[in-house]
Amino acid sequence: MLSALVGGLTAFAVVKNTDSSEKMTVISSDGGQYRTVNLSLSDYPDFTYAAESAVDAVVYVKVVAKDVVSRAPSSIFDFFFGYGPTPQEREKVGSGSGVIIRPDGYIVTNNHVVEGATEIQVTLNNNKTFDARLIGTDPATDVAIIKIEAEGLPVIPFGDSDKLRLGEWVLAIGSPYDLRSTITAGIVSAKGRSMPNYDGEFKIESFIQTDAAVNPGNSGGALVDKKGNLVGVNTAIISQTGSYTGYSFAIPSNMVKKVAEDLIDFGSVKRAVLGITMQPINEKIYKELKLSSFDGVYITEVLDGSAADQAGVKKGDILIAVDSVKVKNAAAVQEAVNNFRPGDEAKLTVIRDGKEKVLDVKFKSTMVDNGSVDEDGAVAFYGAKLKEADKDKLASLNLDRGVEIVSVGPGKIMDAGVSEGFVILYVNDQPVSKPQDVMNIVKKSKRAVFIEGVTSYGRPSYFGFGVE
Repeated sequence: MLSALVGGLTAFAVVKNTDSSEKMTVISSDGGQYRTVNLSLSDYPDFTYAAESAVDAVVYVKVVAKDVVSRAPSSIFDFFFGYGPTPQEREKVGSGSGVIIRPDGYIVTNNHVVEGATEIQVTLNNNKTFDARLIGTDPATDVAIIKIEAEGLPVIPFGDSDKLRLGEWVLAIGSPYDLRSTITAGIVSAKGRSMPNYDGEFKIESFIQTDAAVNPGNSGGALVDKKGNLVGVNTAIISQTGSYTGYSFAIPSNMVKKVAEDLIDFGSVKRAVLGITMQPINEKIYKELKLSSFDGVYITEVLDGSAADQAGVKKGDILIAVDSVKVKNAAAVQEAVNNFRPGDEAKLTVIRDGKEKVLDVKFKSTMVDNGSVDEDGAVAFYGAKLKEADKDKLASLNLDRGVEIVSVGPGKIMDAGVSEGFVILYVNDQPVSKPQDVMNIVKKSKRAVFIEGVTSYGRPSYFGFGVE
């Protein structure tokens, strides 16, 4: 009896001193038994701090863009007497999200949110509304900076997106479908993602993929970690319906931070260029070079005079790290290089002849210096190459002179959306017939260059860019 009494008291004490959230429950099913265990609250992720500290720094962005459409003839009289469609201006209203990154009103959002906007309004989480002005955009990374006139605003501190781990919990904060300050949770599903580029524009993509629910209106909103740090800016989803289907993508915060600082400080992005072409490591390369993993990229070409060329990089090298940051694919290389500015120095780790080799590199702003001539006689021009248009080219376009853009690489020409085959006819209203004519006019330009010509299909076109 004494033993039974002591055993009963002991069992009672154990039960009373055990957290009820950790108690074990026994459930009977079809004559058998199985056990379930309730974990303590400390074993579950707690998002309350991250959500409450970050939500006030995520804003609603409303944009108004004006579009010109053609209105059909308004009467039978107009139709029969040849009066064509009448241009009519129409307003389009869109919305997205933004993240306050400085207490004096600087806000980061997506370029596609504010592109073409004539009016931008920002509404804070406390419902205060401000007119905003556009500071700068970078279509290559889909980042834009806008500013409101306010002080003492809440901000989200930048986190280190390079340290994000697969499976780590993150929160997406934004205004999907005009539902302000919506918070969703998910995990990091993948890193270094890129998406197909069908329009041929220069893109730098190394997205963080998550399964946090993101919908139209979330673009430009925050992706934060459990500590409330900004680790990404939500930008896209993959969906056949236009709504969230499990895949969302964010621009890494390290990329956002560098682009934002450039736009705020300089008004444009100071982009470093390494000067290589690369491909993923396939089974053939893996076996031929006796590699230990598929991580890294195989360098198929090193451009003459580029930063990589001057650093001693060679065709056939395997690039595995940029300044101690390991790169697993081409998207990761782009992301790593994008963190540097022209003139910055770094170390490249390559595998050559089965051994690791560390090379010192000094980044350039374009692949080769403007005005330099390659072995084919083409002249380097802001990442592109120029040649005097030959007779057959001119005849096919009914021209008597012009300078052809024979190749386009990362630089101001590519950023302007120009394709190979474009024939330059005028630079700053002055006619040109040789590459040197173009270079002489550009050297005299103090602020900007305006170029007129025709596309490879003979369509009149023009573009411009600022010069440093």
